Amino acid sequence: MPIAAANSLVARLSPPPIPSVIAWSREYTGGKGALIDLSQAVPGYPAHPEMLRLLGEAAASQAMTGYGPIEGEAVLRTAYARHVSELYGAPVGAENVHITSGCNQAFMCAAIALAGAGETVALTNPFYFNHDTTLAMLGIKRALVVCDAANGFLPDLASTEQALAAGARVLAIVTPNNPTGAIYPPALLHDLFLLCRKYGAWLILDETYRDFLAEGYGPPHALLSEPGWEETLVLLYSFSKSFCIPGHRLGAITAGPKLLAEITKVMDNMQICAPRSAQHAVAEALPVLATWRAGNRLEIARRADALKAVIAELPGWDIAAIGAYFAFIRHPFADQPSTVVAERLAKQAGIISIPGAYFGEGQERYLRLAFANADTASIGLLGERLR
Repeated sequence: MPIAAANSLVARLSPPPIPSVIAWSREYTGGKGALIDLSQAVPGYPAHPEMLRLLGEAAASQAMTGYGPIEGEAVLRTAYARHVSELYGAPVGAENVHITSGCNQAFMCAAIALAGAGETVALTNPFYFNHDTTLAMLGIKRALVVCDAANGFLPDLASTEQALAAGARVLAIVTPNNPTGAIYPPALLHDLFLLCRKYGAWLILDETYRDFLAEGYGPPHALLSEPGWEETLVLLYSFSKSFCIPGHRLGAITAGPKLLAEITKVMDNMQICAPRSAQHAVAEALPVLATWRAGNRLEIARRADALKAVIAELPGWDIAAIGAYFAFIRHPFADQPSTVVAERLAKQAGIISIPGAYFGEGQERYLRLAFANADTASIGLLGERLR
């Protein structure tokens, strides 16, 4: 009798990375002090009380218990479009916005709408592992764009053009980057946009961490001012980090109405609509909590400075790249896989990090530290534990 089997595309995937590294920490005996969790990108401070009030008020409403519009609640689409317009100084309307249940879902919806099984999407190397596994489970091929440590882990334009010329339908990038923290300059983003346009490819730009760029950085790019941007550009965003509500799962796609019509088909078959109460709460919180979010940006910058100071005092350790939420740290154990290093740190030092190998080929010398998770006092303890 034949044996029923799971989808081979899914079966070939590794187990989810975050639970695997958390499992290592369960063997930590506490000898060095409390665990310092620098694994998953979770805001290291609580949501604002007003955010909690708005969520509770919306959740208690009978009106929120039914299905909502597939594209998202009009009140949030309008509020977010206004926010994006103000940030980039370019006209963006509610018709350019689709609300999703988190940014991972935003990427999956966009990937399904833009590429089919057997077609190719280009990712940077290193890449965000959920982007890679999403493509793998959909049967979409992956091309890798070189991001050399010597160049700050920025995408190499020649490598990008090679991938696009070979037939990649989409280039997907993250800036500020996950895992490296590298921040792609506006000029580089413009060059990548023009390359995608040259080859008739789409540019998916994941901006989950854009709210944590340094104070005074200015607009991350000017791509929304490019004529006909809707035929090339797809922006992704997460409300989770800025509003400290990852458990409520809320993200956004900014794109042209034609593409969003295709994404609506995908969303209807995936979830129908994103959580409604969170949408209404965030729509109100966007303008109200602007000052609070700006203060959080400064706090994250202080945590980055604290990590830089610690690593500078550790022989053999080096910050290869840092920005927004993450630092990509070069460890001194050249003869050991990054998984071995990360496991030992979790079990013996009580530091939970992500091995570089989880983010692509040739990343064994690195660990990803989500420094935004920890306060400056906890970050200050890393020096003694890493010696």
